[in-house]
Amino acid sequence: MNQETLTVPTISCGHCVSAIESELAEMEGVTSVKADAGTKTVTVQWDSPASIDRIRAALTEINYPAQ
Repeated sequence: MNQETLTVPTISCGHCVSAIESELAEMEGVTSVKADAGTKTVTVQWDSPASIDRIRAALTEINYPAQ
């Protein structure tokens, strides 16, 4: 299992957190998603076929690009 914490500066509220968690949770291979508006981070755990590149792309697609 892989895990990474990404900085997502555009997280500003509970709606942002919900949108990110919902979107990434639907991705095949993602086993855990925790977004935090206070720290502006998203912690993701995944196995194949998910990858950090696919996770970053999904965040960008929903207008929450990771730095």
